[in-house]
Amino acid sequence: MGIPQLIHFQTMITTGALFLGIIAVSFLSDSSDIGSSLVITLVIACLALGLLVFSADFFIEGAKGLARRGGLPEVVIGLTIVSIGTSLPEILVTTTAAADVASQPSVADFAIGGILGSIFVQITLILGIVVINKGFKIRESWLKRDGLIMLLAVLILAFFLLTERTLQRWESGILVLLYVIYIVWLLMHRKVIQKEEDENREEVEVSGSNWSTAAYTTMVIGGLAFAVFAAHHLVEYASLIATKLHVPHAIVGTTVSGIGTSLPELTIALMAAKKSQGVAIGTLIGSNITDPLLSVGLAGLVHPLAITSDGFELIAYIIIPFTIAGCMAALLLMRTSYEIKKWEGYTLILMYILFIITLEAYNRSWITF
Repeated sequence: MGIPQLIHFQTMITTGALFLGIIAVSFLSDSSDIGSSLVITLVIACLALGLLVFSADFFIEGAKGLARRGGLPEVVIGLTIVSIGTSLPEILVTTTAAADVASQPSVADFAIGGILGSIFVQITLILGIVVINKGFKIRESWLKRDGLIMLLAVLILAFFLLTERTLQRWESGILVLLYVIYIVWLLMHRKVIQKEEDENREEVEVSGSNWSTAAYTTMVIGGLAFAVFAAHHLVEYASLIATKLHVPHAIVGTTVSGIGTSLPELTIALMAAKKSQGVAIGTLIGSNITDPLLSVGLAGLVHPLAITSDGFELIAYIIIPFTIAGCMAALLLMRTSYEIKKWEGYTLILMYILFIITLEAYNRSWITF
């Protein structure tokens, strides 16, 4: 199928409708006295989140299609293209926010909180939901290779953030370089990884593979353009929500943005879990390598990310420790018999609930440092 059929594709229609919705509501708020209404701000933020998710899904479908036509093994596509694609919302939100740090220093708290929140959401809440939906076994190689790299990536990011309370450009460059080395290593060892996957093969149905190259290219370009537009509006209006509700930017980034930008991982992991357990876990772990290295790294290259004095306690004493603990807990549960049972999924979800309760307690000054 080509571009004429793509115009009638459901995802394309939904993406276009969300884009037009943001334009319409923004025009309505600018041309009336309700421009400062919290309801209007929430509506635009929700539409931006929706557009971000659908445009990212559009981009992923196009990128995977082009990669398949280029002859890359499916497993390498999953570890590289899919991981970058599902992390596209986080990449765009953080880099867009970084561009505004010079004029609004508190936006750095939003960007950092959003990435750490996304990692924590994926490794606790989303992984828990996937496990409850279908408990499954874990391959030892995923833990020894990607699981360890995920934990190291989070620890390195935490170290950089806590030293001088700023992620400098040279530190950001190191994060991006480490990610490039990881991707190059995967590509260089793709045959070994492919052989390993073939020994444990679980057939996964590939949908949407009958599009033309032009259609796939349009998906990539269109998805990226819509995602950039959505990310800009999400950062802008989420910051407004924080201001109106007197909520610290780090909390908004960790919860609203963290959950919203993690929806692609949730959708793909749930679909994959029914057919390929390795792909489901690989999606979440791979994304959690991309986020602390590539997403934050690119944002820090745009502008150094300095944690504000108002957000430091929250990020240093709550968000970072919970994120590290969440990664370690998830890997430990995976390591036991190389299997995650449904009760362990509930344990991960309870850990996320405890995190939300702690955030609320801090916001109400029930917890102080």
